[in-house]
Amino acid sequence: MLSPENWHFDPSSSLNLLLQNKRKLPSMSKLTKHLHVLFLVLFLLIDTLFKTFTGLCFSTDREPQLNKSDNDSNGITKLSSAIDSSDGEILQSTNLEIFSFSALDKATSNFSYNAIIGEGSFGLVYKGWIEEHPLHADSARRETGTAIAIKTLNRDGSQGQQEWLTEIKYLGQLCHPNLVKLIGYCIEDDHRLLVYEFMPNGSLENHISIEAGDSDIQVLSWDLRIKVALGAAKGLAFLHQKVYAMHRDIKSTTILLDANYNVKLSGFGLARDGPTGNKSYVSTRALGNEFYAAPECASTGHLTKKGDVYSFGIVLLEIISGRRVIECNRPPEEVNLGIWARNLSGRKDKFSQLLNPAISGQHAISNAIKVAQLALKCVSLDPRLRPDMEEVVGVLEEAQGFHSRSERTEDVSITI
Repeated sequence: MLSPENWHFDPSSSLNLLLQNKRKLPSMSKLTKHLHVLFLVLFLLIDTLFKTFTGLCFSTDREPQLNKSDNDSNGITKLSSAIDSSDGEILQSTNLEIFSFSALDKATSNFSYNAIIGEGSFGLVYKGWIEEHPLHADSARRETGTAIAIKTLNRDGSQGQQEWLTEIKYLGQLCHPNLVKLIGYCIEDDHRLLVYEFMPNGSLENHISIEAGDSDIQVLSWDLRIKVALGAAKGLAFLHQKVYAMHRDIKSTTILLDANYNVKLSGFGLARDGPTGNKSYVSTRALGNEFYAAPECASTGHLTKKGDVYSFGIVLLEIISGRRVIECNRPPEEVNLGIWARNLSGRKDKFSQLLNPAISGQHAISNAIKVAQLALKCVSLDPRLRPDMEEVVGVLEEAQGFHSRSERTEDVSITI
């Protein structure tokens, strides 16, 4: 059920999403296909019953249900028509491709070690090539094909089948300039793979702190850093304000960059619907990286959108400081970026340390002040003091549009 107040994971609609593309899978017999369908039906029904039970037990507030009149004939609220396509939309159907495992095997040269471009909580990520028209992976060449990223599900990893289905649920029906595009998937035998658009500049993590020998990685200018921060904020604001969902795993590795450094949010395996307003859920599911997690989420399990805001604040601190969330080679009081930054708040003699020396002189003092203050507000220990993502977008848009006509300095002194 997809609605402004409540977007539930309906097993029937989820099954339709997975099976909507009617293309034949070349290496699968009819019996095998039927068994896969039966498996999905059973899995999704059990999952729905479990979510209903845990929702009754653990939810601190029940969300209102929509009347039948609020829905269209397909039981899906006509929300996408109310959303400007430039700001993203929720699709009422999906055009996800179904790939055979053999096709993806060819696309990656038998999942060659040289094709590995990363590793996430799901498993290894490979780069491959597919033909653009028609969209399949057979016999694609670099000269004529389209680059793709293929995420494999490692059954021994920290995320499993539930997270795999959650990725399809969200990315299969959400369309926004700052969300990564899910092209399709493979479900064959015990193989579970997801196929995404390829991001040439990798994740934000690669650009935060350039190590010696990384000459092929560009040091982001101040303008590019603000562009990246704004893109991530817009994607997250879309989730919060239009989809009414929480990402729950915002970090530098789930923020991807295309060839022009446009941001694409990824890593939706831990995403969850709602809650709305000031309501909260109590979750028994694991959070993402603990160093990006809001203190109240880690200690009590309470989930609100302000938890995502906190995680974004940590990323914003990484962007403006050039420091990683944890740097064990620093003095004990500086190891954890969030704690260290909060300790600098109000100390004008130390606050300038938040700004990366590599970009000194690229920003006006007043512009840097606003962005640094925003980051500290996002990582406030009190969730009520954190801004909404719409407010974050507004501040960053102002920072991006700021054209300095005043002094630019290398020795920045900031008063807050």
